[in-house]
Amino acid sequence: MSSLSARRRHPMAPVAVLLVALLVLGVAYAALAPTSRAQEQTPSAELVEEGKRLFAIGCASCHGLGGEGQVRSTGEVLGPSLVGVGAAAANFQVGTGRMPMSAPGAQAPRKEVQYTDEQIDALAAYVGSLAPGPPVPTPDQYDPEQGDPSHGGVLYRTNCASCHNTTGQGGALTYGKYAPALTDVEPIHMYQAMITGPQSMPVFNDQVLTSEDKRDIIAYVQTVQEAPNPGGLGIGRIGPVSEGLWAWIIGIGGLIGAAVWIGTKAS
Repeated sequence: MSSLSARRRHPMAPVAVLLVALLVLGVAYAALAPTSRAQEQTPSAELVEEGKRLFAIGCASCHGLGGEGQVRSTGEVLGPSLVGVGAAAANFQVGTGRMPMSAPGAQAPRKEVQYTDEQIDALAAYVGSLAPGPPVPTPDQYDPEQGDPSHGGVLYRTNCASCHNTTGQGGALTYGKYAPALTDVEPIHMYQAMITGPQSMPVFNDQVLTSEDKRDIIAYVQTVQEAPNPGGLGIGRIGPVSEGLWAWIIGIGGLIGAAVWIGTKAS
């Protein structure tokens, strides 16, 4: 007992106890902590290599062999750098047909997809391997069935409606750019657009909108698109502007036509 008491009184005893406690906590955390999404989505070396091959064929002419981007001698950006944009950005651009671009322009339009799903996954894996960036979201992150459309509507009107219209019909921006319509857009692509900020769109990371907030917005957009038109004709769902236009064309036009007819009959 005297030997044990002597060890307890040793000046290094508290340090030893602290080190042992930290070691035990570290081992327990490593064994019990859930695997992060980044670890779960780590692509295989074969997938990255296949993506690198596809990238060299279809993307490197503008973005460079290493995705570092290319600038012409005139200073014009031929293709921006893709280092750090993440797998989500590549999946969005290629998965919506915006890339590869058919011709240079102010904005890459949505068009027919040029790659298969497997090739899109490979390209996204390669771009994601260039540097840390937003990964491709998991299905539970963008599933509209798990979202709250009511809360999503509030967030959408606050953050999105100024460009995309209150019902997602899109709208014009400056210098030939535009906010695209959200009709028939896949939920995964809506989520990816929010976390990567394509074209003129700002980035809505988790500090701005949480993953649940983004899912609620997607649920609202889906609900609006599926809602019936009470009047039978949506007129683009752009609000009172369209109704006013019809009032001028039909209402005022009809009055002008009636006035002309009355004048002709009177003469």
